[in-house]
Amino acid sequence: MPRSPSASRASGAASVRGKPNTVRIIGGDWKRTPLQVLDLEGLRPTPDRVRETLFNWLGQRLDGLRCLDLFAGTGALGFEAASRGAARVLMVERNAKAARQLREIGARLSAQAVEVVEADAMRLAPGLPPRSFDVVFLDPPFGEPGMLARALQSCVPLVAEGGYLYVESGEALDLAESESLAGWRIARQGKAGAVHYHLLQRENDE
Repeated sequence: MPRSPSASRASGAASVRGKPNTVRIIGGDWKRTPLQVLDLEGLRPTPDRVRETLFNWLGQRLDGLRCLDLFAGTGALGFEAASRGAARVLMVERNAKAARQLREIGARLSAQAVEVVEADAMRLAPGLPPRSFDVVFLDPPFGEPGMLARALQSCVPLVAEGGYLYVESGEALDLAESESLAGWRIARQGKAGAVHYHLLQRENDE
């Protein structure tokens, strides 16, 4: 998935183009397992310290939860969730080379909970059953105008009661400006370099 090269980069040994060659799974059954970062233009893996913070917010373990990684890229978020006990992790990735790598990683880890679909996220999401995921990871390309708004509109109906929506963006979310997020609250948020990250929950799901 093409992602903004100006965004914050994950820790790890840097390639010639300045990207990390690998990111690592932070916790769970596959803790410290490296994930290769393909040399694709604009690929922006979620930084290690951001993932560590996110999964601290989520309570470390995701046992039995259903997760959707809609713009999977390197698979760092999805494999992290599976490592921590998620019952199902659906990864969606439109780049054929990246999707193939995700399947190879899943096979190597014997990640039975992980399903990789090579598809355009915005075309696939509307066809998924409503309220079918407990955690949705949303990390769309930063440089495509209107992409975040469209992605939010598609993702909000997919989150189950009591579930969470995790969003990475190039600027802080303003809930008042998003019709899709009416009735939602930002439970936690942070910033790492150019990346703003947010954990959202419906107001009536406390």
